[in-house]
Amino acid sequence: MAKNVVETPLMKQYFDVKAKHPDAILLFRVGDFYEMYGEDAVIGAEIVGIVLTRKANGPGQFIEMAGFPHHALDTYLPKLVRAGKRVAICDQLEDPKMTKKLVKRGVTELVTPGVSINDNILNHKENNFLAAIHFDKTTCGIAFLDISTGEFLTAEGTIDYIDKLLNNFFPKEVLIERSNRKKFEEIFGARFFVFELEDWAFTADAATDRLLKHFETKSLKGFGVQHLKQGIIASGAILHYLDMTHHKQIGHVTTLSRIEEDRYVRLDKFTVRSLELAGTMNEGGTSLLDVIDKTVSPMGSRLLRRWILFPLKEIKPIQERQDVVDHFFRYPETKDLLEEQVERIGDLERIISKVAVGRVSPREVVQLKVALRAIEPIKQACLKSNEPSLCRIGERLNTCETIRDRIEREINNDPPALLNKGGVIAQNIHPELDDLRAIAYSGKDYLLQMQQREIERTDISSLKIAFNNVFGYYIEVRNTHKDKVPPEWIRKQTLVNAERYITEELKEYEEKILGAEEKILALESNLFNELVLALAEYIPQIQTDANLIGQLDCLLSFAKIAQNNNYIRPEVNESEVIDIQGGRHPVIEKQLLPGEPYIANDVCLDSDKQQIIIITGPNMAGKSALLRQTALITLMAQIGCFVPAESAKIGVVDKIFTRVGASDNISVGESTFMVEMNEASDILNNLSPRSLVLFDELGRGTSTYDGISIAWAIVEYIHEHPNARAKTLFATHYHELNEMERSFKRIKNYNVSVKEVGNKVIFLRKLVRGGSEHSFGIHVARMAGMPKSIVKRSNEILKQLESENRQDGISKPMKEIASAGEGYQLNFFQLDDPILSQVRDEIKNTDVNNLTPLEALNKLSEIKKIITGK
Repeated sequence: MAKNVVETPLMKQYFDVKAKHPDAILLFRVGDFYEMYGEDAVIGAEIVGIVLTRKANGPGQFIEMAGFPHHALDTYLPKLVRAGKRVAICDQLEDPKMTKKLVKRGVTELVTPGVSINDNILNHKENNFLAAIHFDKTTCGIAFLDISTGEFLTAEGTIDYIDKLLNNFFPKEVLIERSNRKKFEEIFGARFFVFELEDWAFTADAATDRLLKHFETKSLKGFGVQHLKQGIIASGAILHYLDMTHHKQIGHVTTLSRIEEDRYVRLDKFTVRSLELAGTMNEGGTSLLDVIDKTVSPMGSRLLRRWILFPLKEIKPIQERQDVVDHFFRYPETKDLLEEQVERIGDLERIISKVAVGRVSPREVVQLKVALRAIEPIKQACLKSNEPSLCRIGERLNTCETIRDRIEREINNDPPALLNKGGVIAQNIHPELDDLRAIAYSGKDYLLQMQQREIERTDISSLKIAFNNVFGYYIEVRNTHKDKVPPEWIRKQTLVNAERYITEELKEYEEKILGAEEKILALESNLFNELVLALAEYIPQIQTDANLIGQLDCLLSFAKIAQNNNYIRPEVNESEVIDIQGGRHPVIEKQLLPGEPYIANDVCLDSDKQQIIIITGPNMAGKSALLRQTALITLMAQIGCFVPAESAKIGVVDKIFTRVGASDNISVGESTFMVEMNEASDILNNLSPRSLVLFDELGRGTSTYDGISIAWAIVEYIHEHPNARAKTLFATHYHELNEMERSFKRIKNYNVSVKEVGNKVIFLRKLVRGGSEHSFGIHVARMAGMPKSIVKRSNEILKQLESENRQDGISKPMKEIASAGEGYQLNFFQLDDPILSQVRDEIKNTDVNNLTPLEALNKLSEIKKIITGK
């Protein structure tokens, strides 16, 4: 609605606020309701499922309106944010009782998908990151902030590296310069929720000033990020955005950490997706995270997700994690005690963040006390253990006894969720509060005592003290006892059969009791806020506690799954050998029916004798599963987890590349083959001798001969290039590649074995030495339920092709085969099926040119009867 037609003062105030936040849905507080107007009301009502109505807006004018009670904000706000909307919350800035004019209103918070501390919006298993990206000529800077936990991270690097980080952290919102919108979408796609800032928000000086001011330091050297110029600019843009969205209480953001690329195994987005590390490609699938996440705290759950996406390259920290898991095996009573206490802690990280922003509830403060109490036995158990890593955790854990005991003393054990409900502060903390409570909540007893005293004093047995909204408290005396009323009582009302009086004592009591509840709430609020202020001083210590508890939780989870799933400790070393004996796929083995064994396999790769394994074998035989399990076992070993194998020696890898199948990008104009080639070239340009590469069916998006040629050339490059001698598993249908073993000393042929029994194929799923000469594709087609006539015809074509290949010594091009003999297009009339032959004869013997319409219908009916048998 145009602003010049607004006439009511309230709507004028609304449009003034809305003009400052045109891109957000404005929730406008009016009394006990949050209301939306105009286009916001239309959009908001549909998203949250409430009734759309209209509100008068001056004489003869109306505007669309939708609203909900203010206490239902936590129900409706998440729905708006999850729908990708920015929501401006406009509150009343003064008490309506204290003013006769229009109540002052202003935006107190702008909630966006990337900036929220609302529990109903957040997923406790995932971080809720806001990201900012700054483009430079050759590099990119990126920063991530989770305001709900206080984690603030930055990095800079190539477009590929930033793409990997974006996909691994998967921020809920990304900030970019307005002028770079098109560039961002061309490089990173359109799947992120993007918000544009003015270009001036991304300047080096402004960013540095903001960061120094926030951290109250003179330089950024202490954070180890001073050399990341583009990363600093992105980090500064995030702080600018927090200002814009009215998130100014961010005392829990205490450090800015560099994401150290050289510490972690490189996993590109294709590998993360095809290995299904943290999510699945198919709805209802199971990821590696689903299998190994047995954490019992939100901090552990979030940290384990990060560990999986950032495996370690350094042997020492990997072994330290393994040592702790080993310790839990040897001392199960320690493991059980720690698990029991960790489970009691709750989301310590997010609760302490709410303390910083002043949004913590009484119940959350009590949970904080429970958590700090649970840390005491955890600390003692860690210190008593003879495991150095656990001892270090024990030394760093802080039980914060002073504040913990203060919470215990001052807050009731079971307070209400909301401060304004009262009953938060314990007894005997504040004398005035105790007196007010005695008046407010023991009023009935006091009045009964007064009533009894006055009966005895006046000898009026029917005297009673009561209350109404007109007179307040009064004494009622029946007319028969009127003469006994003391002279100091003041008559207030005459009834037919009685008189009502008030006394000085009653009036004083009334003033006390009516103001008591309001005073109680004000006092409780002050006392609670003082406690929260004291708690804020413990933010750094409690954040450290939360991180340490998360680490412990992850290691406890590793111990639990190792025990439940029969995993072993792998040997992680500096060699360039991957030797897995009796390896199993951690996800697939959990999906087998009870009693069905998983067929384990051995895989050995090294740089000297067996650098590249070419695996042939039919579809459904388990080639893809074998490739994936090799990568997953290697990755699990490098996050410090035990692995599903009989034994495993893992020479640390620096990069894992997985191309298991190609995903079509036809929607953006790329064919399957183009996608394959882009992904393959990305691998070949980034290989190192410590890389692990898995190729599955490369080249199937083009003609057979092109595919074989490209696959051969790629394998040859990986074998021959001095800087690219990566350990490689190459699964293929191209049996011609088996010839490579003769010419290249570090290439070996293997196949996933099958057994033919009669006319059936049994998949043994066992990797054995030597190439396979048969793909059994037709058998698989039959198992899939393909019509028998097609299966039969396929066999005939296969035999003819094979015989001609034997004659020529090499496969003929399909055009030559098709022109030789009968022709090899799948011809309807060549199908050797008696029913189809009969249909063919009927059609051949029909003189179509001389059929009447009726005869044609009858003939069609006869043919239908032949086909259906009816």
